[in-house]
Amino acid sequence: MNLHHLRAFLAVAEELHFGRAAERLHMAQPPLTRTVKQLERDLGAQLFTRTTRSVRLTAAGEALIGPARDVLEGCRVARGAVLAAGQGQTGLVRLGFAGPSSHLLVGDLSRLVRQRRPGIDLRLRSTTYANDALRSVIEGDLDLAIARWSVRPPEIAQRIVAEEHYVLAVPEEHPLADRETVSIAECRGEPFVALPADPGSTVRETFIRAAYDAGFSPDIVQVASDSWTLMALVGAGVGLTFTLDTAVANVPRERIRVVRLAEEFEPSYARLAWRRHEESPALREVLRASEEALPTPAHLVDADIP
Repeated sequence: MNLHHLRAFLAVAEELHFGRAAERLHMAQPPLTRTVKQLERDLGAQLFTRTTRSVRLTAAGEALIGPARDVLEGCRVARGAVLAAGQGQTGLVRLGFAGPSSHLLVGDLSRLVRQRRPGIDLRLRSTTYANDALRSVIEGDLDLAIARWSVRPPEIAQRIVAEEHYVLAVPEEHPLADRETVSIAECRGEPFVALPADPGSTVRETFIRAAYDAGFSPDIVQVASDSWTLMALVGAGVGLTFTLDTAVANVPRERIRVVRLAEEFEPSYARLAWRRHEESPALREVLRASEEALPTPAHLVDADIP
């Protein structure tokens, strides 16, 4: 029994006439008759009662109608699913990101993908640092990541989606809270809260290097794994923190003041990263949507940034 047999059977069952069924199938009547007889032999049951004047379904034929339709419908759905996946209309894309600094970017991209390609499952995963995210992309555990890094692995393709700037977050009652700008050198002796020491933490690396350049080793009194906790510690008066303006913008800031830094630090760049030469149609559709949802800032389009 195959799909050809089932289509022939249903045509005769619905028309109850071999001639009309043959016309519907665009074939001659004798081959249609042979096809139905082959199906009957395969099933070991008579499906039709035939006379010179009429064709009627037997009980076995009646029983076959529902399953035959289900099989053909399943085949149609399967073909449609394969076609949709090949065109990028459906599929799974896993996106990793780190902390509140990426929340608006992730939200904007997710919203547009849902609007343009509702069949794509854009699954979000919070990662901690760039190294973890990039490793997951390279190994295939993630398809995309929004991350910041100093050195890009050769297996990764990328596009800048945001420019970010370093700032200082201080408790509202701190003497520096009312200043418009503060230099790192003025923070000598101040208690700091910071992200953990990790090769992928560009924020912490920049902070430590800036403090050393200013002639001191920072007094890190507490470590927190994310910006939400850091801001809670700053608000509680535990210490200051060196962070990104995008991170501060996306967390509660009760009892916190944000002060610009006097030093002209190189900006940080949030980048969308994916495996080089990736062939997934769904990923290509998400990348296409990202160009609208997360465009590269105009002044960076032609910039030579590693």
